[in-house]
Amino acid sequence: MDTISPSAGGSESGTAGKALTGHTGAGTAPETRGRTTIADSVVEKIAGMATREVPGIHSLGSGMARTLGAVTDKVPGGRPSMSRGVKVEVGERQAAVDLDVVVEYGVAIVDVAGDVRTSVITSVERMTGLEVVEVNITVDDVHLADEEDGEEGEGRVQ
Repeated sequence: MDTISPSAGGSESGTAGKALTGHTGAGTAPETRGRTTIADSVVEKIAGMATREVPGIHSLGSGMARTLGAVTDKVPGGRPSMSRGVKVEVGERQAAVDLDVVVEYGVAIVDVAGDVRTSVITSVERMTGLEVVEVNITVDDVHLADEEDGEEGEGRVQ
């Protein structure tokens, strides 16, 4: 059975310069009708959630971003940012992810980084259909068990 093309020329050689993104009409599959665009913020949230699920990750974000985030998280009615410490570049078919993380003291950083890459790649590719070409991880700090989040230690003078 022949497929009917929307071009008037009838031959494919006469359609130079016209890009067809998919077939149209009642006989075509629904997934080929139209275009889906995924915002960077969506991929950032997915990557942030996937990173936080990995054992050994204490938090995301570097220095000032973590400090400001800790303050805004404590504001009544405020919600923690799932994309803090996450930057992404999203193309039509691919995505690249950059993460700033704080790990727990005592974990093997190389192993945690590998687990984070696996988690992020699996989650982003499964949920968005984008190919994750790289996940770059910067370990900004190590969290010690006796440290309080977002608070200064006691000074010597009271």
